[in-house]
Amino acid sequence: ATTTFRDFTSSSEDFILSHPSTVDGPNPSRGRVVCITSGKGGVGKTTSAASFAMGLAKRGHKTCVVDFDIGLRNLDIHLGCERRVIFDLVNVLLDECTLPQALIKDKREPNLRMLAASQTRDKECLTVEGVERVLSDLADSFEYVVLDSPAGIESGARHAMYFADDAIIVTNPELSSCRDADKMVGFINSSSRRAELGDVQEVTQTLLITRYDPLRAEAEESLSIADMNEFLCLPVVGVIPESKDVLTCTNLGTPIITLDDNDAAGAYSDMVDRYLGEEKELRFTTPEPVSFFKKMFG
Repeated sequence: ATTTFRDFTSSSEDFILSHPSTVDGPNPSRGRVVCITSGKGGVGKTTSAASFAMGLAKRGHKTCVVDFDIGLRNLDIHLGCERRVIFDLVNVLLDECTLPQALIKDKREPNLRMLAASQTRDKECLTVEGVERVLSDLADSFEYVVLDSPAGIESGARHAMYFADDAIIVTNPELSSCRDADKMVGFINSSSRRAELGDVQEVTQTLLITRYDPLRAEAEESLSIADMNEFLCLPVVGVIPESKDVLTCTNLGTPIITLDDNDAAGAYSDMVDRYLGEEKELRFTTPEPVSFFKKMFG
């Protein structure tokens, strides 16, 4: 059975992170909380969170990205600031430092900050009240608070998803990944704060497909976009093609969205634009035509 985190009344005094209605209108009074999540591990959540946050920041939006994977942090590596982590999310929750002390400013993009997860503490350090307090402070200072959720529905993931205004569900084009992602969709629909309140808009959920190979999809060696759309019934916010540059960028501490003339970078850039409301056709979803010379000479 699903248990609720808190009992809410309509009184504004019950909210530390302000009522969702204050962010849904044309003049929001705080930043939006965006959760990057999935059911299965290894699908590219942290890669996507880093590039998504960087993309928002490069478009002029003050953005903070938070690593919720307590004990297994990796976001700092993706952003190239692992040596600059002094304080982390758990330090803030336990009042061992202030929030500004724990925030790390990106050296490339002045609009981007990161809050690292603890590498040594236990996930039990997370509490609803503590997480709400931190997110409230962040939402008062940033337009977007991007939460890099761990896989599954353990404590870090549940706390990240609970306060989300928007959720981006990351999946690979394989059945097990989609099935686990479907569990996340159900959890958000039933157990998020917005679901418990019931009198506000639901969490806006969109689908981000990573490691997509149109050739394999055409050969029915992997799921197609239509298959995943039908399975999960979510609008697709982005399709990221398979790219060997993702691993290279991770090792260099550079979000792939910062690369020039790169398909995966272009796909992440399109994804950010779609999230912000711009209409763009999906790219990199069909096999590239093979030239005459390649057919002849390989």
